[in-house]
Amino acid sequence: MNYILFDGPVRNSLLPFTYTRPVADIRVGILTIREKWERYLGYTTTTVTEEYLTDLYPMVELEENILINSSFLPNEALVTLIQNLKENEAVFYGEDVVAFYTRENQEDVDLGAYEPIMYEGECIQIKNTWDIFSKNKEALEADFQLITADRESAPISSTNQVMAPENIFIEEGASVECAILNASTGPIYIGKDALVMEGSMIRGGFALGENGVVKMGAKIYGATTIGPYAKVGGEISNVVIFGYSNKGHDGYLGNSVIGEWCNIGADSNNSNLKNNYAPVRLWDYESERFAHTGLQFCGLMMGDHSKCGINTMFNTGTVIGVSANIFGSGFPRNFVPSFSWGGSAGFTTFKTEKAFEMAEAMMQRKQKSLTENEKEVLQHVFEQSARWRKS
Repeated sequence: MNYILFDGPVRNSLLPFTYTRPVADIRVGILTIREKWERYLGYTTTTVTEEYLTDLYPMVELEENILINSSFLPNEALVTLIQNLKENEAVFYGEDVVAFYTRENQEDVDLGAYEPIMYEGECIQIKNTWDIFSKNKEALEADFQLITADRESAPISSTNQVMAPENIFIEEGASVECAILNASTGPIYIGKDALVMEGSMIRGGFALGENGVVKMGAKIYGATTIGPYAKVGGEISNVVIFGYSNKGHDGYLGNSVIGEWCNIGADSNNSNLKNNYAPVRLWDYESERFAHTGLQFCGLMMGDHSKCGINTMFNTGTVIGVSANIFGSGFPRNFVPSFSWGGSAGFTTFKTEKAFEMAEAMMQRKQKSLTENEKEVLQHVFEQSARWRKS
């Protein structure tokens, strides 16, 4: 069977993260949504997404296809239902379509003519940016069970102080020495060739991706995910970092989501709680207004390739677009459009040629390069986000 993951109606509500990737490639828990589906299904997947992303994320359509709404995270019951679909049947969760089996081109599908199958079990759906961190605990625990089932962890060094070692899994090549690991509040997963430096204090749930680094003396509270090749230090609480980003120094980051190739300057901090304890509102690209999250704790959303200088202060519920560069004293406004350059004193446009130079410089530090297709995607984001910038 050919499985295709599609963005669905939530794509704009997940901006700025879906400016540069399909919904399927959002990381929540330990794995990306795509990686979860592929592990459950036993097949690779392709993607229906925005046209400007198709060179990086192509779709393969065969004679028989099952299309799956990427905003839903898989579980055993849901996957079984999908694997047993017959032609012109569709799985629904409430009014939302989860998956459907078709022999037609995806542009010609009329779901109103399909036989509906209602899924009434438990499931996790990522519909808004703040769901990524607020549902990370459930997703991390599910991924931990999926990844570690019938496997044995590498030995935990005796130099560590450990609670609930049965909830700790360390992959081959990882180094964890002289750390405090408390997995009584949630599982702790350390990926292949990752490094947890001495003096780190980690309270589960926690996941560190392949080749990730936790620096000396870091204080990490769950549920937190640090993606592959990312580096973190300081104090972190309930944060998801997709990968390849750095928050290498002291400073607080809480109830936040950070994309790829971001850098948080030393001693930068974000607020995650308003002074009056009121629910946080967050910029929503779909409604083009500040949306009610219903959350009392909500911090920073930062899109791919964005950076901030030392001692940057972010207000509660701040959204930063793609390839923004923020610096200076005071609080920048709580919605910073993509390709903005500046801070509380005001912003100018960050020209694409300079943004590409900065991206290339950071990526080379991790033995990667900015491809022409990636430049085209960023150029599209620059043009698409122009109306939000004042200059």
